[in-house]
Amino acid sequence: MHHPSSADPIDPAAITAAVRLGGFEHLTEIGSTMDRGRSLADDPTAALPVVVVADRQTAGRGRRGAAWWQGPGSLATSIVVDARAHGANEPAAWWSLVAGIALAESLADLAPAVTPVVRWPMTPVVRWPMTPVVRWPNDIEVAGRKLAGILVERVGRGRAVFGIGVNTSGSAAAAPVALRQRLVTWPDLTGVVLPRQQLLVTFLPRLLALLDELTADPTRLVTRYRPLCGLSGKDVTVFRGHQRITGRCQGIDSSGALVLDTVAGRLHLASASLTDPAAVWSGVDPA
Repeated sequence: MHHPSSADPIDPAAITAAVRLGGFEHLTEIGSTMDRGRSLADDPTAALPVVVVADRQTAGRGRRGAAWWQGPGSLATSIVVDARAHGANEPAAWWSLVAGIALAESLADLAPAVTPVVRWPMTPVVRWPMTPVVRWPNDIEVAGRKLAGILVERVGRGRAVFGIGVNTSGSAAAAPVALRQRLVTWPDLTGVVLPRQQLLVTFLPRLLALLDELTADPTRLVTRYRPLCGLSGKDVTVFRGHQRITGRCQGIDSSGALVLDTVAGRLHLASASLTDPAAVWSGVDPA
């Protein structure tokens, strides 16, 4: 299913020349690429990995029930993989961090090809070369603003679906009011659209290779993640159930858990959120 976008075309042949895939789908519009990805993951006959790209999502979603917004034409993709193809029986809990590492490194590789043009006020000022960092566990940020989000859902038979949304086009000025100070787009930073095909050709091989590398040697996760951690050495507040925990971030441990030094001692948080539940965007701006 290939329905090209005239504004930012994608050539499936170029994608499959860069990385060996079992399938590639390019859709004009869909509710959520994750839903299509889950459908493919549930199909025992589907050749994997398979990539789904949509020019527009009408019901994108993030973690913990959050709604997802991005400008029309930005990269919205889901990648279905089989853990057994990477030497594991089941997807690991830290796979979202692997996707974050691969995406942050890919965006950093592409940034030097453009001239910085920060088009609207940002605090702090973006330094160049632009350095995308990973905000545990699933966001890519530049200067404290969200450029991309990652969602990983595990399904049956050892399969997982990676949902990747990158603000490759548009402007934060067009975002819902509640989100305008939280996010940034590639054109906001550079003045130009980031071609989705260029990003996919860079990101997909890196993601699959990194899954191989870290599944073979999980101890390398901390080493690969450390230079990209946007929280190390900072005081942060995390939310876990009804708990509000504040501490100084010391990066992650070998399982991918966030390490915080708190007044009660060192904590290793395997599951938590850095977003106050009251601030989770439901898809509707407050009146």
